[in-house]
Amino acid sequence: MKAIVATDYGGPEVLQLKEIEKPTPKDNEILIKVHATTVTMGDFRMRSFTVPPLFWLPARITLGFTKPKQPIYGMELAGEVESVGKDVTRFKVGDQVFASTLTENFGTYAEYKCLPEQAMVAIKPSNMTYEEAAAVPIGATTALRLLRKGNIQHGQKILIYGASGSVGTYAIQLARHFGAEVTGVCSTAHLDIVKSLGADHVIDYTKEDLSSREERYDIVFDTVGKLPKSISSKILAPNATFVTMARMDSKESMKNLIFIRELIETGEIKVVIDRCYPLEDMVEAHRYVDAGHKQGNVVITVNKRMSSKRSSQPDIDRPGIYQIRIKGHLSRQRMDWFEGLIITLEDNGDTLLTGTVIDQAALHVILKKVRDLGVPLLSLNSVEPGPQHTSDHK
Repeated sequence: MKAIVATDYGGPEVLQLKEIEKPTPKDNEILIKVHATTVTMGDFRMRSFTVPPLFWLPARITLGFTKPKQPIYGMELAGEVESVGKDVTRFKVGDQVFASTLTENFGTYAEYKCLPEQAMVAIKPSNMTYEEAAAVPIGATTALRLLRKGNIQHGQKILIYGASGSVGTYAIQLARHFGAEVTGVCSTAHLDIVKSLGADHVIDYTKEDLSSREERYDIVFDTVGKLPKSISSKILAPNATFVTMARMDSKESMKNLIFIRELIETGEIKVVIDRCYPLEDMVEAHRYVDAGHKQGNVVITVNKRMSSKRSSQPDIDRPGIYQIRIKGHLSRQRMDWFEGLIITLEDNGDTLLTGTVIDQAALHVILKKVRDLGVPLLSLNSVEPGPQHTSDHK
């Protein structure tokens, strides 16, 4: 099988595409054909060995002194169960699942991954593609854990620092679900997405000094671990709570993952996808994440058979109608990039691209154009199978 292997610690160039042996599930394991994974800041830190000096030795012991002990990175996945061990009862062949591998030796930068059936793995949301579902298990559950650690309550005021990242975009939506008044902090380029996710107020940290604000908050949630204590202490209300990514363990909860799935299936939470890369472009994907400006999630398509939202929908090997939703309205000039597709400029500010895709290569061409635009890919859905045809854009 194909896998991305880290040959050393360092920049993105240490990641190499290699052929390795396909794993075989043990009696209590399932073998998952990985359709999509992500590039997270955790992957960046492992690859580059970017850790605080205090944690240098423990991290070296855990990750490897001279080179990575676990050279295949990747902390979350979405895919299809291909086979099961004889003792497995929770899953069957063909189940569409999503999972975190944070405590299972990572390993999602590969075409296949074995997981114990009692691992952090569950049936994926029925209304999500594999690409969307892959971006849920780490960011969404992390946001939920820290909000609960802060004992979030209805009517409280919460400030979310780093509101446009993976954890931040989920934190906004979850805080709204719990009935809080949400203030999101981000840079100028990400103000629109933070507003669209439900933030009541937004602060552009490039233009406003947080420490000078008179507003006080019941919870300050630092999703990136970079908010100085000198600032957070000034904006906390009396008896308020400060929670941060800089101080959390790796303990995970299946109940949290199921809770998130239920919110997704009722439409309360959506995934923000910044860019989507094929497995072969992993180095480029890491370079983008390294820059530190991603919006939401960066997704990697592993096995190139694209998923539908529901298992009954068509295989990409057959012609079918696809809808691609991107953030923002396309200009007339950029519309010409997608000749042959129906282009709908929606009232909420998104653009919907609809048309027949005859094979994986054709879909890859369209997705590359979306990536070249530098705008967030919000969703990719198979609508229905159909005869080969095209329509001019509107």
